[in-house]
Amino acid sequence: MNIVLHQPEIPHNTGAIGRTCVATGTKLHLIEPLGFRLTEQAVKRAGMDYWDQLDYARYLNYEDFLERNPGAKIWYATTKAKYCYTDVAYGPEDYIMFGKESAGIPEEILVDHEEQCIRIPMLPTIRSLNLANSASIVLYEALRQQGFAGMEQAGELHRLHWKGQ
Repeated sequence: MNIVLHQPEIPHNTGAIGRTCVATGTKLHLIEPLGFRLTEQAVKRAGMDYWDQLDYARYLNYEDFLERNPGAKIWYATTKAKYCYTDVAYGPEDYIMFGKESAGIPEEILVDHEEQCIRIPMLPTIRSLNLANSASIVLYEALRQQGFAGMEQAGELHRLHWKGQ
């Protein structure tokens, strides 16, 4: 899987999304301009000590992203979509794009991809969800559809044992 952040603005969100990407074996794609430096402590703090394990790429702009990922199947997460994120079938090589926190994905991009736009249902009184939460929600649905391939699905307690064992 691939997560794409189009011009993210808040370092904490990108750091948290980076950590989620490491935990799921997902590549992170960052489309500039970024609202922060990747070397900022806030990015690394949110990503914990996993940031050096992150598989990521940076792009000058959306066109650069498209050129370097020809034929990419992209899902565009937006509050403006008619399809729910659970209505579509994700493939293991798909890209899920999220826009910047203050404005989302530019409508100039969305207008050409109506059938690939997806949304997370929410009450009409709220403008949007947190970017890191949104990325996690959609990514984990995509991974669920693929049976969480290669991921650990059961865990052990640190000090004790489950009573049934």
